[in-house]
Amino acid sequence: MTPVPVVYVTDLDDPRIADYRDVPDARLLEEKGLFIAESRLVVRRLLDDGRYRVRSLLVTPAVEREDWAVFREIVGPGEVPVPYFVVSPELMGRLTGFNFHRGCLALAERPAPVAPKEVLRGLTGNAVVIALEEITNADNVGGVFRNAQAFGAGAVLLSPGCCDPLYRKAIRTSMAAALRVPFARLAPWPDALAELWAEGFAIVALTPAAGAPDLAAFARDPGRARRLALLVGTEGAGLSQAAEAMADARVRIPMAPGVDSLNLATATGIALYELTMKKSEV
Repeated sequence: MTPVPVVYVTDLDDPRIADYRDVPDARLLEEKGLFIAESRLVVRRLLDDGRYRVRSLLVTPAVEREDWAVFREIVGPGEVPVPYFVVSPELMGRLTGFNFHRGCLALAERPAPVAPKEVLRGLTGNAVVIALEEITNADNVGGVFRNAQAFGAGAVLLSPGCCDPLYRKAIRTSMAAALRVPFARLAPWPDALAELWAEGFAIVALTPAAGAPDLAAFARDPGRARRLALLVGTEGAGLSQAAEAMADARVRIPMAPGVDSLNLATATGIALYELTMKKSEV
């Protein structure tokens, strides 16, 4: 492998780090076909994954000292050396406008969008996938991806209004699961949910409605479908009537009296556990 070239940058206007100015503007980065990974752990996982072409790394001297042995032999696809820019914490703050990155950023190229049918046809056996409707909160989207990876969900499908899974905060919250779990956009929404039926998936809507069947009982029903798409809506409004009408079944998570809902990512994690980790009991 080709060693990573280290470049010490002291000028805020250095053109080699110009794209990092766009870190606060997620839409501009997306228009350029780029995304940002932040924090040492997430950047390591991005580099280890090998599926994304990494343009460069931007780190502080502390990260260079402590993680150089980890990063120095990492190269992108095609073994093109990845520049490793080292800047002061003060310069990094002025350049990016935020400090959640723990002194470590990576700039990578976005993959080409994948059609939902391609994602679904790549799944084998009794797969479980997640379909999200209008989830705009990056923490929730990242949390869903983290749960998806933890409980073996095959993919995440998103309505057009959902937060970008490759937004830096979503990637960070997912602990890089958003870089590893396949995803695709479903449009037009909700009609495109029919693509799940075409690939043999039954759609199961997660709802807090008191009259809905118990999730655990549904998960253990020997007569239920083996390929499932868990349909989840926003914490406030929940699923739209049009989306819920596409569901083959509705399920709820029982809660203590006086509690009407759970955090979206928490509820999704519980549902995935029931539908995937306990499937051998069915």
